[in-house]
Amino acid sequence: MVRDRMGAGSFEKLLYEVADGVATVTLNDPEKRNMLSGQMLTELVAAMEMARDSEAVRAVVLTGAGDRVFCAGADLGGFAADAALIEKHFASDLFLEFFRLMPALGKPSLCAANGHVMAGGLGLALSCDLVIAKEGISFATPEINVGAFPYMIMALIYRDVPRKKVNELMLLGDRMSAEDAVTFGLANKVVAAAEFDAAVADWATRLASKSPLLMRLGHDAMYRQADMPVDDALEFLRSQLSLTFTTEDIREGVQAFFEKREPKWKGR
Repeated sequence: MVRDRMGAGSFEKLLYEVADGVATVTLNDPEKRNMLSGQMLTELVAAMEMARDSEAVRAVVLTGAGDRVFCAGADLGGFAADAALIEKHFASDLFLEFFRLMPALGKPSLCAANGHVMAGGLGLALSCDLVIAKEGISFATPEINVGAFPYMIMALIYRDVPRKKVNELMLLGDRMSAEDAVTFGLANKVVAAAEFDAAVADWATRLASKSPLLMRLGHDAMYRQADMPVDDALEFLRSQLSLTFTTEDIREGVQAFFEKREPKWKGR
């Protein structure tokens, strides 16, 4: 898709901030429950591209404005809009672009699910490497209740959650508690509201403290090997291990370990 390069100051539906190596991307339309309008998705893709391309960013946090809903999914008004079918078809390109972009960030991503995670919002959460859920929120794919279906996120959710539980979520449209989301693989942990921001900051800081070079190599390998046959995956991963041996950062990391000090990454 052709898109003008956007700067952080040009965002209307997002907040984009960088501090201490962490880019925080906040869906910022709380009155509409941070629904994924075309503008929101355009800005979201642009923000993630900025984070990917910035040497100052070593980790990304995705969260939502307000404290009730992280993201309620796609803007339902667009489903019933009086527009040509082909226009609606191409409008979904932005979802594809975002879901393809996240595994290729070369940097770790953390979803700070500070409110309910619904429909396409679940796709956003699952596209991140890690998910921290605030106590009391829920996860759901309720599309069937409004005569739709969670087509776009199906490819992601089936790769994270046991098949029968996915079937239950999609066919019944019921909500799942944050605790059950951890049990079934949609989230990593649940944190009480009073401790939520500190827990997100802790993980984000730890992610940003790692070697950016080795994080990029490892992050790329995580996703590239996922759908390979086992023999192909092993051979590919061995090549990545050999590539890692050529870096200065692995030598610095090992030396710092034996000297009981923090490593000084060179990114080489």
